[in-house]
Amino acid sequence: MASSYPRIVRDITVERCEKFLSRNFYSDVNLFSQLYKEREDSKKYIELYVYSVPDLKRIPFEEAIKSKYTKAERGDSFGPSWSTHWFHINVKIPGNWKNEEVHFLWDSDNEGMIWTVEGVPLQGLTGGYGNDRRVEYVLTRSCKGGETFEFYLEMACNGMFGNGNNTIGPPDPNRTFRLNTVELGVPNKDAWGLFYDFQIILDMAKEIPHDTVRSAQALYVANNIVNVFQPGDNKTILEGRKIAQEFLKNKNGSTQHKLTAVGHCHIDTAWLWPYDETKRKVARSWSTQVGLMEIYPDYKFVCSQAQQFEWLHEYYPKLFDKVKEKSDKGQFCTIGGTWVEMDCNLPSGESFCRQFLYGQRYFEHNFGKRSKVFWLPDTFGYSAQLPQIIKGAGLEYFFTQKLSWNNINKFPNTTFYWIGIDGTKVLTHMCPAESYVSQCTAGELINSVRNHKDKEYSNESLLVFGNGDGGGGPLASMIERLQRLKDIDGLAKVEMGSAEEFYERLEKNSKELVSWKGELYFELHRGTYTSHGRIKRYNRKSELLLRDVELLSTINFIKLQTENKDKDSTFNYPKKELDKLWKYVLLNQFHDVLPGSSIEMVYDDATKFYKEVEKTGNILLENALDELFKISKSAESAKKGLLAFNTLGWNRTEVIEVPVHEGLGKLPQLSKDKKSGFVLVNDVIGLGAQGVGLGIPDNFTQVNACVINDLFCLQNKYISAKFDKHGRLVSLIDLDLKSNRELIPEGQYGNKFNMYEDIPLFWDAWDVEIYHLQKGHEAGLGTVKIIETGPLRASLLLESKISKTSTLRQVISLTAVSPRIDFDTTVNWDENRQFLKVEFPFDINNDYATYETQFGFIRRPTHYNTTWDSAKFEVCGHKFADLSEYGYGVALLNDCKYGYAIHENVMRLSLLRAPKAPDAHCDIGTHKFKYAILPHACSFLESNVVREAYQLNVPLIIRTTSEEIAQAYDTRSYFTISNAPNVILDTVKRAEDSGEIIMRLFEAYGGHAKAILTSILPLEHIYETNILEDNTCHINYHRQNGAIINFRPFQVITLKVTLREQEWTFL
Repeated sequence: MASSYPRIVRDITVERCEKFLSRNFYSDVNLFSQLYKEREDSKKYIELYVYSVPDLKRIPFEEAIKSKYTKAERGDSFGPSWSTHWFHINVKIPGNWKNEEVHFLWDSDNEGMIWTVEGVPLQGLTGGYGNDRRVEYVLTRSCKGGETFEFYLEMACNGMFGNGNNTIGPPDPNRTFRLNTVELGVPNKDAWGLFYDFQIILDMAKEIPHDTVRSAQALYVANNIVNVFQPGDNKTILEGRKIAQEFLKNKNGSTQHKLTAVGHCHIDTAWLWPYDETKRKVARSWSTQVGLMEIYPDYKFVCSQAQQFEWLHEYYPKLFDKVKEKSDKGQFCTIGGTWVEMDCNLPSGESFCRQFLYGQRYFEHNFGKRSKVFWLPDTFGYSAQLPQIIKGAGLEYFFTQKLSWNNINKFPNTTFYWIGIDGTKVLTHMCPAESYVSQCTAGELINSVRNHKDKEYSNESLLVFGNGDGGGGPLASMIERLQRLKDIDGLAKVEMGSAEEFYERLEKNSKELVSWKGELYFELHRGTYTSHGRIKRYNRKSELLLRDVELLSTINFIKLQTENKDKDSTFNYPKKELDKLWKYVLLNQFHDVLPGSSIEMVYDDATKFYKEVEKTGNILLENALDELFKISKSAESAKKGLLAFNTLGWNRTEVIEVPVHEGLGKLPQLSKDKKSGFVLVNDVIGLGAQGVGLGIPDNFTQVNACVINDLFCLQNKYISAKFDKHGRLVSLIDLDLKSNRELIPEGQYGNKFNMYEDIPLFWDAWDVEIYHLQKGHEAGLGTVKIIETGPLRASLLLESKISKTSTLRQVISLTAVSPRIDFDTTVNWDENRQFLKVEFPFDINNDYATYETQFGFIRRPTHYNTTWDSAKFEVCGHKFADLSEYGYGVALLNDCKYGYAIHENVMRLSLLRAPKAPDAHCDIGTHKFKYAILPHACSFLESNVVREAYQLNVPLIIRTTSEEIAQAYDTRSYFTISNAPNVILDTVKRAEDSGEIIMRLFEAYGGHAKAILTSILPLEHIYETNILEDNTCHINYHRQNGAIINFRPFQVITLKVTLREQEWTFL
């Protein structure tokens, strides 16, 4: 039959069909107008009473219902930002509504949650008109007419993404929110069914290649449905559905790509809202998902972050019980295995272990199983040591998608084996839809096939759907679309399922998959290595403080368990306190907190937590030291002595600053203000303590400072360093007869401060862009003077006005016993989008520089040969970076910085940034940090750089006690690692579930080792365990000869030690 109409014009027809669904265009006559067949907003049927909580408090339900409520109505406004308003709501169904589903509709353009009168959270609400809109709550599936409902609604005066402008802008403290919609509605289920059908058909018409038959068919069908439709005539809606079903019934072939759709709700533990708001977001989001599980029994939802579960348990125990019930039924699936979805660049290796230890133990204890999938969709890069830690924590698989955001190179793999620096491999999948907030559209199915880079080897992928970042999770509309998308000709097959089952099939059915070795470097958000410097300093200091507390507490614990000599001792291993402090540290390592990309309120909370770690951690440290050194018992002693405890595993000789103390004796060198002085701690034993004498050996070579030809010189027996009058390093000579080389190229300067304009494309606190290097200048110059001249330490004082608004004060020090030059720095920083770096050029040539990572190191290029090389213009390192050639090298160490940029022979350390969003005051204020340069003979692999970096970060612990105790203290090592200078004993702690001792060691230089572990403590048996402290094998231990521990390159080994059950005397 010939058509009497003009040919369909694609673009015009597509736009016509889009407006058929629109709420903004023709919404009185299109399909949108038919979604509710009855509406009622009369006060006769809806009564509202409100209690506005004062002082921005978030109060529990029990307190809210006891408060005084006043009348409220639609059109009222509520605020300010972050305030809470509780509504007591009474609803009556109109009498003429019979056998209908009835919705309560509420839109106040912010977030809310429905509660029963018994205090059970039922569902979250999200106002506004974004993809995350959820404004309906089902009162009843079938009304009788005239029945009443009573419930409470908790309104939070923030949007899904906080209260900022332009998504990431600092929050406006004075926002108000208007109650736009309060009504009852009867949904037209036929219209909703056609709505979902039509969304899919139109999306297929738009997203399938336009030159295909299936795309043309979809557009024809969509246009035909519009032609059939008549507003107000439900028969035309049924006719439209019949047309849609005829199109959608065509199925796929057996070889089509298969998608497993996994419901997910990524909730940033803090970001554009504070931690306390996250606790409510969890309840809003998860209560909604539990409700969806009741409606859709095949629906499965995955959820990570043990911290959020613990909050739910504490603040919403009734909802937690519902979650557990759905978990038992296999619908609410715990996943991830970590305490939070942490940053994977900045935390230490031990922090990684604790993330998994606390996370896996929580899930096992509360849900009866450990996670198998490390779930981390939104972190800004992934350490090369993670595969080993993932496997060591009992997980088998890894999921992310963030590398799809790369802004220079496209990551080449979708399903592959990720191989860590030690050789451990983990099956990895990055969902090819390139999103963890998929909306269940035909376009996403098409993109999942189009973007899948490993189709030759695998014909499956994940579709992770549901609103996220600010929470919310999947909507009923998404599940409705998924049910229709299950098997449609022209699209990939999709079925709701389990992430773990997907990976198990992937592992079983995939052909030989490709591999990727080393870090998964994220080519974006490089500024997060530096933003919020104070938080990063707190992180490093907290990690190392807890390390020392655990070590010293464990030694005391062993003594008290095995000797029983001091009946009056009240010391107990502080397990409960340490757990609390570790959880604070792990919480603040969330991937928008530690990186520096959250709002100011978050950092107020984070700082509070870190100060608690600092305060309580130091109390625990002093308690442990008092138990070891008997400090309190010697307080009345007239003659004082010094004891030094070395918490590192090797002997150390250092110059240490100590306070002047009455009865201590004359110190060999006093500081300028005479309130402290310097002592030589000579060859203090590793993992042990010894008394410290105040004398200097006769053959001791002193350090000195002087001025020669207007240059300020620091010199000891190892090096000679010369600085100009502005504090710039103009000469550095190694005085060793074999080396005796000048390290600073002629005409260049070290310790040079550069300021760069730092205006990224969008993500302010996150990004430093490649072009910033084009627009920099030397910071304002300062003046130098000598403040210490030896014999133990010589120092210069540099004072600079680095800009019109910022100043720098730096003490440059050299001791008599080390070639390391320390730069102890204080900056008063007040800038707008400026980036401060310090640089050192060295006469060293290598195409690669070495950077410390967790439990090892990685190498990155020092050139820009390819786009992959250029993309690494700013990289992450921990305590050191090293530039070495054959026979010689220099390391740049630091005590709290993480950003480096080494190009050709110039080493740069990133110091401070000044972004203005989402925290308008990011980094403004005073900063203290220390960096150092360490010239060394031999290349990095034969150097002592790893140990020196530890020594900069883990000072010797010096305490004053009685002279008698100091002189008589036993100097033997509690634990000794010998025969393997490349092995580091990083952690000593009590086991989680027993009185056994846990020791964690790692190989640091990328080589094999045969380490010998001995101890003066009464060890009985040694087992190798995984990170979760499950025994994996027995290691032979002899009381005299110790135990031999074999290491592969970069291997992390955890040992569990049992103690002899007998009395012994601690000498």
